[in-house]
Formats: sequence, C-alpha cells, structure tokens
Amino acid sequence: MKFSSSLKFNAVAEWWDEYIAYEALKKLIYQLEKQKAGLQESYHDLEANERTSLIGAAPSGFELTNTDAFFIPLLERELKKVCLFYETEEQRLADEVSALQQEVDSQEESGPYAGHQFADGEDVDEEYEEDDDFDLHSPIMSRDRTQSPARQRRRHSRSVSSAGPGVPSGSRRKMDPKARRYSLSSDEQDDLEASTASLDPIAGAGRGTSKSPLVRARALASKLRDSIISTSSAGPETVWTARNNYAWDMQLLFKRKITNLYVLATSLRSYVELNYAGFRKILKKYDKVTDSNLQDRYLHDVVEQATPFQQTSKDKLNNKISLLIDLYARCVTRGDPVEARRQLKLHQREHIAWERDTVWRQMINQARRGEDGGAMMMGGTLIVEPEPEKGLLNLSTPAGRIKLTTKQLYLVAAIVVFVVLLNIDYIDGAEANKCFAILVFATILWATEAIPLFVTSTFIPFLLVVFRVIRDADGNALPPPAATKHVFSVMFSPTIMLLIGGFTIASALSKTAIDRVLVTRVLSLAGERPSTVLLAFMGVACFASMWISNVAAPTLCFTLIQPILRTLPPKSKFAPCLIIGIALAANIGGQSSPISSPQNLIAIGFMEPQLDWGSWFAVSLPVSAISIVLIWLLLLVSYRPARSPTGDSDIEIKPVRAPREKFTAKQWWVTFVCLVTIALWCVAHSIQDYIGDMGVIAIIPVVLLFSSGVLKKDDFDQFLWTVVFIAMGGIALGNGVTNSGLLEVLGDGIRELISDMELYPVVLLLSAIVLVISTFISHTIASVLLVPIAKEVGKNMPGGDYSNLLIFITGLICSTGMGMPVSGFPNQTAATQEDEMGQLYLSNVDFLKNGVPASIIAAMVVATVGYLLMRAIGV
Repeated sequence: MKFSSSLKFNAVAEWWDEYIAYEALKKLIYQLEKQKAGLQESYHDLEANERTSLIGAAPSGFELTNTDAFFIPLLERELKKVCLFYETEEQRLADEVSALQQEVDSQEESGPYAGHQFADGEDVDEEYEEDDDFDLHSPIMSRDRTQSPARQRRRHSRSVSSAGPGVPSGSRRKMDPKARRYSLSSDEQDDLEASTASLDPIAGAGRGTSKSPLVRARALASKLRDSIISTSSAGPETVWTARNNYAWDMQLLFKRKITNLYVLATSLRSYVELNYAGFRKILKKYDKVTDSNLQDRYLHDVVEQATPFQQTSKDKLNNKISLLIDLYARCVTRGDPVEARRQLKLHQREHIAWERDTVWRQMINQARRGEDGGAMMMGGTLIVEPEPEKGLLNLSTPAGRIKLTTKQLYLVAAIVVFVVLLNIDYIDGAEANKCFAILVFATILWATEAIPLFVTSTFIPFLLVVFRVIRDADGNALPPPAATKHVFSVMFSPTIMLLIGGFTIASALSKTAIDRVLVTRVLSLAGERPSTVLLAFMGVACFASMWISNVAAPTLCFTLIQPILRTLPPKSKFAPCLIIGIALAANIGGQSSPISSPQNLIAIGFMEPQLDWGSWFAVSLPVSAISIVLIWLLLLVSYRPARSPTGDSDIEIKPVRAPREKFTAKQWWVTFVCLVTIALWCVAHSIQDYIGDMGVIAIIPVVLLFSSGVLKKDDFDQFLWTVVFIAMGGIALGNGVTNSGLLEVLGDGIRELISDMELYPVVLLLSAIVLVISTFISHTIASVLLVPIAKEVGKNMPGGDYSNLLIFITGLICSTGMGMPVSGFPNQTAATQEDEMGQLYLSNVDFLKNGVPASIIAAMVVATVGYLLMRAIGV
C-alpha cells in the first residue's frame, strides 16, 4: 500500500488537516523535477487542477540550481504545524490525566457509599440521576446548575414523599438506603429494604410485617452473599469493589473516562509515528527524484530534534499511557494490570474499527450507491465512481422501471441459444449434444462478459452434473452423485496447484520489493538514448512477466516510467511509444515461462506427458527474444521516438536511478526459495519418481514463505482467485467435452478437413485461428476453448501423435493476440494511462497501427522459429 493511502486510512479523521501535507509535497517534488529538466512550467497543480496553498510561486530571481533552498522551508512549515498541534493536544491530555487521577483518589477517600450523602441540603442522587457525568467529589465534572422552578418543585415533592409526612428534606441523610430506591430494580429494592431492616430495628419493625416469605428469603440470600464477598476480599471495601448501585455507577463512569483518555493518548502516539514516517518518506522521494542527499541530515538534525519526535516526549506519552492502565486496573479490573491492558487495547481496536473502517466503508458505499453524484471526498482526495452503463431500453411500467443493458441482452441471447440447442438433436449421442449446448453457452458468456468470467466458469460444473453430460468407461451417463465426485476431482488438478505456487512467488517478490530492485538496477544501465531506453523497458517488462505474471508486470513498469513521462516535452511521441511497447512486451512475456500466464498452465495440463520447464524455456526464450526485437524495430519505424515534437532536435531521457538500499535477509530468503523452486521445476521430469508432478513442487514456496512470516493470511486472500476459478472451470469443461463423446465427434470432422494436409499447413491454419480468437476474447478463455481441439487434431494427424506440439503452439500463440485495447490485461492497463492534463496517451489507432502488426509478427515467430525448436527437442 502506498504511504498516501496508508496515511488516509490510519489518520484520525478529526485531525486530518494537522498531518503532514504529503500529497502536496509530493506534487511539488514532481514540479521541481520538471524545472530541473528544463520544462518551464508554473507551480500549478495540474493533477488536481488547482493551486495548493503549500506550493507558491518561486521567489523572484530564484534559480532551481539548489532545490534544497526551496524545499526545506516548506518542510519546516509542515514541521511547525505538527509540533504546534502535538504540544496543544499533549498539554490537554496531561491536564485531563492529572484531573482524572485526582478524581480517582477523591472517590477512594469518600468511600463506597458517598452517593447516599447530601451536601447543602440538595439531593445528590437526584442530581446524579439527571446527569450521569456528575460526580460530587470531582473538581472537573461538578457543575454550577441553575434550578428551574419546575425542577425545584419536582425535587421537593420527591423529598417529601420519600422521607414521609412532616419530615424535612435536610433530615433525609439518615435514611440513605431509601433515598436511591427509584434508581434500583424491583429485586434490588427488596434486597436493599430487607438489608435496611436488619440494620435499623425501627425500620425493620415498621415494614417487616409487609414482607412475604419469598422476599425475606431473597434478603437473607443477599446478606449471605455480601458477607461471603466481604469476608473473602483481600482488603477493606472500596468504591471499586463495593456491590451497591452507586459503586457500580462510579465504576462504569470512570471506566468510560479512562478508556476515552487511553484512546486519545494512543491516537496521539500514532499521530507522531505517522508524521515521522511521512517526513521520512517524502525526504526519500525528494532525494530520489532530485538526486539530492537531504534525508539523513534533515531527519537527524531537524525532525528528530523537534518536540514530538524527541525521546523524552515519547517517554512522557508512554508514561501517561502506563498511568491510565494503572488507573484502569484500580477502578475496573481489581488491580490486575494485565487484564487492564488487554481490555484497553480491545477498546482501542473497537474505536479504530468504528472510526477508520466503518466510517470509511459507509462513505464508499454511499458513493457506490450513486449518492452525491457518484463522487466523494475521502481524506482530502476526490473519488469519482464511473457512470453506470447506459441501458438500451428504459421503460416505466406499473410494475416498475424496466432497464435493459447490453450485457443483459447478451445474457438473454445466451440463454435462448442454450435452450434451443438443448432441444435440437444435431450431434450423435445425447450427452455430446447437451455438452455442445453447454460449450456454446459458456463461449457466448465468456466472449461477451455478460456476467463475470469466473462466474461462468463456476457455473460449468453445475451444468455438467445436472444435465448428466459425464459418461463412464462403458459410455453410460453417470448419475449426479458420481458425476459430482468426478467433476470436482478433476477441477483441482496439479495445474491449479502450480498456478497457486506461481501466485505465491509473485506475491513474495512484490511484497519484498525484489521485483522493483531488480528492474530498476537493469534500467539504470539503459542510458539516455530513447531507442535504448525503449528496448530496455520492453526487455524488463517481458522478463518481469515471466515471474510476477503479465498482470502485475505492466503495472510495475508503468509506475517506473512516471519520472520519465513527467520530464518529456508536451506531445512527445516517445510517451505513447514507451507505453505501448511495455504492454506488447508484457504480452510476449506471458508466453515465456509456464507460470507467467494461466494459458501456459492449461496447455501443460493437457500434454501427455507433461513438458518440463527446461523444454519450455528451450523454445519460449528464443521465440520471445526474437519477437521483442522485431516489435521494437516496428515501434521505432512507426513512432520515430527520438525526435522532439518540433523535429529540430533529439530528446534526452532522464535515466532511472538504481536503488541504494542493500538486500535484506528477508529478500535473500525469498530469492533462495524462488530459485530452488524454479530449479526443481526445470528438472521435474528427472525427479518425477520422487515428487510425482510439478504441482507438488509448487507446495514448497507456499509452505516456506508463509511459515517464515514473509507472507501473511492477507496476502493469501489477495491472490487472483478469479483466475483460479476460470482455470478450474476450463478444466471441467475440457473434461466434459472429452467424456461426453463430443470430442470424438469433433475429431471426425477435423480428420475430414485435414486428411490431405501435412503437419506444417495444419500448424499455420491453427495459428491463424488461435490468433484471431485470442485477439477478441480473454487469452485464458481462448486456451480453454482451443487447447482441447488442438489435442484432438494432433492425435488424428497422419504419421504420428503431434498433440503436444499443437498444444504447445496454441498455448504460445494465445499470448500473442494483442491487436486491440481489450486484448489482455497489459493492453487494458496501457489504454488507461493519462498525462497530467487527463488526456490518454494511446488511442484505438495506436493499437490498430502497432498492435495488429505486432500480433502477426509474434504469431509468425511462433509458427516458424518456435515450430523448428519444438521439432528439434522432440516435442
């Protein structure tokens, strides 16, 4: 999580304006970067389209040769704001803790029955009932109240009725138990009156005849209980251990007071920690962007010497927190500090869950429901929800408003086609006929995304079982119980475990920042020539896609190129060239390793025998390298990125700086686990007698990285489980196509088409079909649909079984379909990249002019060079 997001989520909402202005300082740093690059622009906040109060115009005559002289005063301004707020809140906390300690001591001196006394002829219990914050002995909570005539009459009437006729109110202090009767429950009143009768013979004689045997039994039990408690107690009875109503009220009152102060104290401590992290982060970013060396000396000489960040201030705050824990132990937990600490931390967590979780979630849900125009302010940032999809039909009827969207129309069409196909016999075999209907139904939903892709995949096992598509070895339809066991047993295959192992490696590399360290170190060697920088980024995007998936790799690269994009001249052609180059290279990287994309794993799962990693790399690495170089040349010809927008000079690229941090022990551990796992995958065939399958090897990184604490449960929850379910649904559908007999029917038709064709023409025909389909639908879904067909085609080829070869080619070409903005996640991410004015870098023309030729080039490389390499290694 970025620090700006962490700051917004962890900050106290009421104190938001008192934290370091991290976002404003970061935008200023980017403006300074532009100034140093020679782009003369004002300090206008282009991202927010406003001028922030933090960033003013540079002083007249000021030259940005020394950006420290301009940046340090802004840091000092923020530091002064933080110090002033902290000192104010710390003083308020100190006063309230001191007053609270005096209240606790005063209550202990007054004893457990102070609430039954009266001062200056006023009814204290009446006053206590009117205001639960009132405390007779509190120097802070007692208040000067002005009594209205109606309230005085009400108190006088209660005084006379409770004391009896002719008894003045001032003499009621002798009848203390009855004075609080109105605040007790009926059972407590009976117990209290019985106890009073035993202590006061006159009162007991006057009221004893009106008590039933049940009431007397209750009173006796109450006396016995109180005597046992008082006998077993370690010391004299206090207001914190007494069992009367007043003592309980005081315990609850002080529990609330101490808890509120504890939450305030811990929030203030968190305020200090967050602001220190903010200064450290912003100084680190400043040093990185401006190539300065300000962080260490400013943190040590200025920030750490400020009042909030001094060790003495931290000790004072911790001492107050310890004092509150001690007071809580005295007043609530009978002197147990461990239990007091546990309860206070529980209250703190509940407070955080309410203020920083529930409140934010309510605001987000409010925006998602479309209130406030779909926009909201969260921590000073405007969040705008996308407009809902416009309907094709929007009618108002007596039963309500009917709205039909494009996706709903696709869903209705898919259902209609499914029902029609189920009731038409056009394929031999009832199971094959129903399986074809399911295949067409799923294909329409996958291609149109009428419902989420993983939902369609999850629905497939239901259809296979309910419509009795699965057959046994004798060709008879399996009953639903047996079919259920069969379908679910094939869904979680070794391929799925291999996919989870790949997610684990990718998550560990990303969490420990190994991916960023390696990428930036390589890019730091690229130099300043646009053509070299473009090739370096494409190579890095391809390599990163091999290990952290072609979903995360382009996102990482697009983050790393922001410093370059910010310093380019307006309308420079290098920006769109670089963005589309990264996207195309990430797609190519999707074919480079077995775990870089789900389509590769699906292909390996259908191979018999499965291909090991060494054989895969022997083909994929040369194919990917040649494809990257050819696409790089295509982009150079298409964009001519080295020329400036005016055409009068060549642009210079700001080099990427290598990180200065050294590898930590955790990073070395992750590197070791990843290298061992990959090495075992490469020699999986040699050790299959011991490990069985590559899916078993995938358990190694899961166990080692999660058990060592590198990854947590939250990291496991954030895996791309939708991709897992898509793959599982595809495996189930492929098994259904095979077991229903549909694949045999398709095989007969395919044999007729290719009966007179040689192997290589079949390769070219299959490559063209796969490329077209993978361009318009998800690469994973394309492999789900086409890999079983490729396997059947390969089995029916004259002259031998070429199923593994055609499956391999199909899996590689699925990653080359990248001619449209929607062709794969890298293209979708690239299509959303915007400049500072909110203008998109790429248009559909960029993808048609560059993506389509790049797709054809990459597919031809697979069908030529890849084919020759596969034949050379014996696939």
